[in-house]
Amino acid sequence: MMNHPQIQFREHRHTEIDLYQLQELFNLAAFWAKGRSVEDLSIAIANSNPVISIWDGEKLIGFARATSDGIYRATIWDVVIHPKYQGTGLGSKLVETVLSHPQMQVERVYLMTTHQQKFYEKIGFQTNSTTTMVLHNHTNISNMTTVEVQLQESLGA
Repeated sequence: MMNHPQIQFREHRHTEIDLYQLQELFNLAAFWAKGRSVEDLSIAIANSNPVISIWDGEKLIGFARATSDGIYRATIWDVVIHPKYQGTGLGSKLVETVLSHPQMQVERVYLMTTHQQKFYEKIGFQTNSTTTMVLHNHTNISNMTTVEVQLQESLGA
């Protein structure tokens, strides 16, 4: 891992993170999170625990959050590292920091990834060959003609 005296990992309560820097980091480094509003990011963070960030001085360079029931299941979300800092070990350290949080001491931890299976396998995650079901736009559940239920096979395995 890179040694830099300015690099700091921080755990956040939802009011403590610079949402504008987070939005900028997502727009720069996370194709799956481009265009998220500051308001929506605030809601997601308020409903997540732990929320971990990485800073180089005053610059946000990494972020991850998770949700957990505290005993059985947890899910890691929105893992992102600034492109200039990728390949330095900070991403692995970020995920390991999330996993070591007391709220994450559960039977199973899930995450979804599009292109980073090899990265997560190095940390110990395994491909889940079972099916995953997705309910899109659940706010329209009363109008079943607009609800899409999609069955997706996990990649690999």
